[in-house]
Amino acid sequence: MKGLGARERLILGYLASTERPTVAAGEIVDHFRVTRAAANLLLSRLAKKGWLHRLRRGRYSIVPLSSRSLQPVIESPLAAAMELFSPCYISGWSAAEQWDLTDQVSNAVVVYTSAFQRRTTQVVGGVTYRIRRIPKAQMFGTTQVWIGRTQVQIADPHRTVVDILDAPELGGGGRQAFDIVRAYFRSKHADPDQVLDDAAKLGRGAVFKRLGFAAELFTKPSEQWVRKCQAHLSAGIALLDPAGPRQGRIDTRWRVRLNIPVGPSD
Repeated sequence: MKGLGARERLILGYLASTERPTVAAGEIVDHFRVTRAAANLLLSRLAKKGWLHRLRRGRYSIVPLSSRSLQPVIESPLAAAMELFSPCYISGWSAAEQWDLTDQVSNAVVVYTSAFQRRTTQVVGGVTYRIRRIPKAQMFGTTQVWIGRTQVQIADPHRTVVDILDAPELGGGGRQAFDIVRAYFRSKHADPDQVLDDAAKLGRGAVFKRLGFAAELFTKPSEQWVRKCQAHLSAGIALLDPAGPRQGRIDTRWRVRLNIPVGPSD
């Protein structure tokens, strides 16, 4: 730790020992009983000396000793999201990867948060975050996984599917999003009743249209399930892929326009 004073070495050693994905003045204030102004000054000095990387105002990550880059990338992007965008949870293709519903590797992390965000795409510490803001009442259907010493809130497989049906672009868009939905219905996680319940809690008519169409395409739902799903259909025609062309055959049973090619064995 060449170039560091005794106090700076002590503080940096403590911050490293916590193994937190990000650090802020609060950790120093609480542990070393210094003022917030003094804590902020210490963090700023450590960043200028190259021991910390500034992610955003007041939030830093520790630069790994093995790093050779002047712009080190966050080592645990999902764990860091919990502190950068709290209250939040991981969803979309990022959650689908966690549940083995896709083998597509994405270069961005999908985060759902109830906190105000100025931009829906943010690059923090070399990591791209795709952010969707939702009301706090819609923060349901999640579970916790451990990444290091950090508890990461993530959409369970059922909520993951509902979120992707609500915003297919956050599941990779087009066929990739429906590949995830197909993988869900054919996986050990499949629970059509739970997906339907989560869709009802979310309350978006287009979700039921895409869900009903996908369920009948990829599995064999019961007539009771079909009637229950159809009872939630809203008026009008929804696009299977909101980002796709506004043309294609209309499935009148589910009031959805098939504007992308998708099939049970695609």
